[in-house]
Amino acid sequence: MRYTSCMSTRVNPIRLFVTHAWEENDDYSRVFEYLEAPGTFYYQTTSLPHAKRPIDKESEREDLRRQISPCEVVVVLPAAYRAAPDLVLFQMQFAKAADRPIVALENFGSTQPLAKAITELADEVIAWNERSLIDALIRQARHEDTTRWDTIEFKLD
Repeated sequence: MRYTSCMSTRVNPIRLFVTHAWEENDDYSRVFEYLEAPGTFYYQTTSLPHAKRPIDKESEREDLRRQISPCEVVVVLPAAYRAAPDLVLFQMQFAKAADRPIVALENFGSTQPLAKAITELADEVIAWNERSLIDALIRQARHEDTTRWDTIEFKLD
């Protein structure tokens, strides 16, 4: 799957960058499945993992800077960090230098702790949960609280 445009024609979608190592993986696709599931969250991704990977290191970094610069929030995937730790660390460090908040996801389906480099740079670490992800993106990108309430129904006998 390729997610390169806005999910909706809404006026002001949240612009996000999802870390990558120049290829999509299951976690990358899963992020967008979570974002699209409720049908009411509007975003635009600035990450281009399917683009041709630049040949030299400086061109690669410049291309990543161009992808990160227009975003409002960066989502860090542990799977991308495991695949290319130096590359994802560069993405996180540039995000910090550009004053972009970072939301890190925990390891999917594992209780293994995140790498220390991720937790030190992340503004927020969240579990793989559709609601948690969307709420964190709104909180970090727009500094808005979602003020959602859980409704619990129970029956008295």
